[in-house]
Amino acid sequence: MHPPAVLQLKPDYMRRITDDTGIFQHTKFGVPDRAKGYTTDDNARALIAAVLMYKKNPEAAALDLIHTYLSFVHHAQTEEGNFRNFMDYSRSFLEEHGSEDCQGRTLWALGFALSYSSILPDNLLNTCRYLINQALPHIGGIRSPRALSYALVGLSYLLKTPGALTYSFPYPHTPGTEEEQAFLPEAFISELIESIAVRLNDQYNHTKGEGWNWYEDSLTYGNSMLPWALLKAYKISGNPVLRATAQESLDFLISRTFAPEGYYKPIGSHGWLLRGGTPALYDEQPIEACEMLLACREAASVLKDPAYLRKADLCYAWYTGNNSLQLSLIDPQTGACYDGIHSSGLNLNQGSESIISFLIAHLVTHHG
Repeated sequence: MHPPAVLQLKPDYMRRITDDTGIFQHTKFGVPDRAKGYTTDDNARALIAAVLMYKKNPEAAALDLIHTYLSFVHHAQTEEGNFRNFMDYSRSFLEEHGSEDCQGRTLWALGFALSYSSILPDNLLNTCRYLINQALPHIGGIRSPRALSYALVGLSYLLKTPGALTYSFPYPHTPGTEEEQAFLPEAFISELIESIAVRLNDQYNHTKGEGWNWYEDSLTYGNSMLPWALLKAYKISGNPVLRATAQESLDFLISRTFAPEGYYKPIGSHGWLLRGGTPALYDEQPIEACEMLLACREAASVLKDPAYLRKADLCYAWYTGNNSLQLSLIDPQTGACYDGIHSSGLNLNQGSESIISFLIAHLVTHHG
């Protein structure tokens, strides 16, 4: 396999579709569609991309984006600790509570940001801690296995990053003060991660069988988050059962999403793949390539198998032209990412989810 093409990264497009409120959800071709407003989902994922951009090039523009996206997430959180999702252009939220996926994705982003505590300002890190602390009581009540997986990935960063659980102080202080102890209970988080991992593993064992090694009776969106979450949980607990389930389910997903011709072929969003059926061919979404890339890179590290890195490289190559159309999804003029592959060709809109997904995939692959 030839190494994936490396594009000249152009981060300006993400800045262009971000205003002082947050990143817009959709575009008409490359122009923000103000009528569609904003989502916490997109601003949380944009936070991940902006942190990676800041790591690559610690300049003020990237730090400003981090502030904007984190401020959006803060505004989205209710007094009870849940996150609202959809906001219209007049900055009014359209719901009292967001979806379970929104809760999980936001925890993923906040935990990820805390894993870069060595480069981010203390005040941003403390905001992330505060938001997580407010949300923690609600995580155990989530029912969706996908949303639980997003949350588990985010929470895992807290236990793997030294100092992530306590306040950051930019001045000398006495360790063990009341303020320092007030944040993020480690025992509770450890138990929550274990509980989520057990629930995912139990659901997998309940559903799998007859060659169908999966957690549900369908493959839909965000599939790779489930084995990725169990890989994260295994790194914390060392439980070999979680490792085995993660590997078996990821291998099954790989068998359904890579074409014999040697390119990544995500399950189409118009019909998905039902147990015993055939996968929908279209639409192929950029976010699927990003999340599968992240899961495969984790698997390569945890399972000590470089074959997963080769799969991750194929996921990156999906953006640059090694796909079912043999067309690049990256706009050479702007650096934007097209919204996917459908039956008549490329979707020429260039929304936030697409550019965020590509930026994460690019920065993790070439600067991770």
